[in-house]
Amino acid sequence: MKKRIVSGLGGIGLLVACTPTVGPEEEQQPQELIQPAIDSSAEKEEQDSLSLLEQLDSSGLRISPKASAAERAKIMEIISKEYLMGQFNPATDQRFERIERQYLVYPERKIFIRKEAMAKFKEMQARAKEDGIALKIMSATRPFNVQKAIWERKWRGEQRVNGKFVPQDAPQKAKAEQILEWNSMPSTSRHHWGTDIDINNINPAYWLKGQGAKEYAWLVAHAAEFGFCQVYSAGRPYGYQEEKWHWSYIPLAKEFTNQYKKYIKDQDIHGFLGAEAAAEIEVVKKYVLGINPDCL
Repeated sequence: MKKRIVSGLGGIGLLVACTPTVGPEEEQQPQELIQPAIDSSAEKEEQDSLSLLEQLDSSGLRISPKASAAERAKIMEIISKEYLMGQFNPATDQRFERIERQYLVYPERKIFIRKEAMAKFKEMQARAKEDGIALKIMSATRPFNVQKAIWERKWRGEQRVNGKFVPQDAPQKAKAEQILEWNSMPSTSRHHWGTDIDINNINPAYWLKGQGAKEYAWLVAHAAEFGFCQVYSAGRPYGYQEEKWHWSYIPLAKEFTNQYKKYIKDQDIHGFLGAEAAAEIEVVKKYVLGINPDCL
């Protein structure tokens, strides 16, 4: 492991950046990380303005003993915000693991998840199998750049939202709200945290009858035993549509939700097309925090 001293970070004291030795497998970006990003006029300006601290992998940072208590608090706030907003690479973060093929709907994909969440999913899958229910993961961690690519394809009218293209002449707020029915703004997705998984199928119709209905009934009855909660349930006053496939590992995600409420404001949401609509929509209150109260 290589170490380098990083100083002059906006007067925030000293950090020791630990750069772990990376093998060939780790150097390969996971499938979810290599989707082509869609350029925006603000992206280069955004990257040029990033501080040195923001460009470092927060999983490899240790605070120097020379830092004061106030400096330590400020550093931890910045690191927490980076993590909460998906500004890190799970492929090189030791808190994450690559999901093994047998647990995936699409075995060829490279998908990462928090180790704690994966351990409990394995237990849940084994228990479900005893009851004749098959559970597999479609999606897990999606960093900022992946969410940005998804969002901007839909913002530009290159990909449909619920079967319809977003009208390009619509006001920003209307465009954003149409996408937000099913997709998060970059920086606001729970999938950034590595705690949330999409199970089996993301087509709403799948869960209404047949095997999908049986799987959902089993999850409702038993997922909480393993720490998982359906965050986008029916009957919430605002936020995303109901997602019967989206389950969150609450022992970790609850704390991340609390940290998001503490640290992140609508004004912090930036770096992608349509970000200006975040404050007008109140995206933090209505979408990040607008979840099933049983999951809080």
